[in-house]
This record gives sequence, structure tokens and C-alpha cells, in this order.
Amino acid sequence: MWEYTDRVMDHFENPRNVGVVPRIDGEGQVGSLSCGDALRLTIQVDKDKDLIEDAKFQTFGCASAIASSSALTEMIKGKTLDEALAITNQDIAEYLGGLPREKMHCSVMGQEALEAAVANYRGVPVKSAQGELVCKCFGVTDVEIEKVVKTNRLTTVEEITQFTKAGGGCGQCKPGLEELLAKILHQQVAASPDGSAKPTRMTALKRIKLIEEAINTEIAPALMRDGGDIELVDVEGHEVLVTLKGACASCPASKATLADFVTERLRALVDKEITVKEFHA
Repeated sequence: MWEYTDRVMDHFENPRNVGVVPRIDGEGQVGSLSCGDALRLTIQVDKDKDLIEDAKFQTFGCASAIASSSALTEMIKGKTLDEALAITNQDIAEYLGGLPREKMHCSVMGQEALEAAVANYRGVPVKSAQGELVCKCFGVTDVEIEKVVKTNRLTTVEEITQFTKAGGGCGQCKPGLEELLAKILHQQVAASPDGSAKPTRMTALKRIKLIEEAINTEIAPALMRDGGDIELVDVEGHEVLVTLKGACASCPASKATLADFVTERLRALVDKEITVKEFHA
């Protein structure tokens, strides 16, 4: 059972803006019923002000998909088209107080539906629809994967699956995903003046939320399997203070656990400059 925030549950149990707008000026449809998640977003636009007057959705999917769609419509109403397009899938997740990492593809689906609706209104092609098909099971292209990897700073194929579903079906595309990911990461390194990947700007609040999510959904469950546990105490810049619990608290290898597992996972999932220290009261 996934652990959802109160805000996710609120938007799931009491979704806002369900249905179709009275006058459809733009429409975006992503996903498919055969893949398990499908979203139709319709927008009504004040053509003089280039403003989204109304937005409604119809979603078939899980709690995260419905909540993400509901949140998206609330976020974009009253914004100009360009302001709405600036909203990322991370913004949708943050609006909901966070999503399980395995459900981040729901926020990506919302972002793609918005882009498709605005493109439909403007009468231009959807950029994400172009590219070479990589995952046949879920219809994901290399262009979509590259965008998600760069926007969310992904570093593993597992993360690509969590954010796009690519690789989550038959698995035959995983070698191709590994090759594509290596190519994208190599390009990022090459494009950086000092020879290292140039990080995307991250606010302190966003970093803290990502750290909390990584600890709660990946690190703590892994430690619990061996009788241990971990609790986030504080975040000061790039320094993360934690308390080890259970079997980890008295384990002679606790320092190695912090250095080789906790630190490395947080660096991979959140920020490469993170350091982890054990908090002693």
C-alpha cells in the first residue's frame, strides 16, 4: 500500500474540476486504458488575454493519477498559457505534498496533457510526440525520456520507469534505456564547462522534500528488512542529519551504512553534493 499525503488523499477523494469545460479551446489526451492510466484535459481560453479561464479533466487511473490531474487543473486556472507551460511535474508533486517515487509518472502525465492541450489550442505539433519509440508497451519515445531525465535529474533506469513507465512492461526495452541514459548523462557532462554535469537549480524546500521522500520510500524500507531504521532529523544546506534506529543503532557497520548506502542513495536521488552525518542527542 502506497503512503499518500493528506493533500493527495483530499484531491483523490474530492477531485476538483472533473468533466469537460463548456467551450473546448484546447484538448490534451495522454496515456491509454490498456496501459492502466489515461488522462483527458480540456481548457477554455480567454483569447484576448491568452489566459486559461477554465480547466477540467477526465482520468482513468490510480489515486496518484486522479490527484495529480485535480491538482493540475487548480494550478493552471487563471494563468497565462506560458505561465502554465512553465509548471513542471515536480511542481505538481510538490503541490500535493509529494508523491511516492513509484507514482511520479502520474505527475509527468499531467504535465504532458497540459502541453498537448496548449499545443492543440495553438495549432502546433506536440514536441513530446516526436522522436523514436523506445518502450512499445507504454508508447514512450526517446524525446520524452530525455526530457524527464533532464528535468528530474534521473540517473538510473529504475527511475526512468518510475517517472515514465518505460521498461515496466515486458522489459525488452531496458538495454535500450540503459544506452539512452548513458548517452544523455554523457551529453550533460560534456556540456558542462568544468566537465561535470551542470545541476538543475533546486530550492532548499525542494531538496528537503526530495530527501524526505528518498528516506521514507527507499532507504528506510531497505534498512527495515534487516531490522534497522532511519529518521531524518534536520537538513542544513547539503548536510543531512539522521538518527539510526533498531539494529542499525548498535551495528558496528553503521558508519559504513551511512557512507556506502544512505549517502550514495541520497546523492543519486537528490543532490550529488549531499553529506550525511549521524545525529547524537
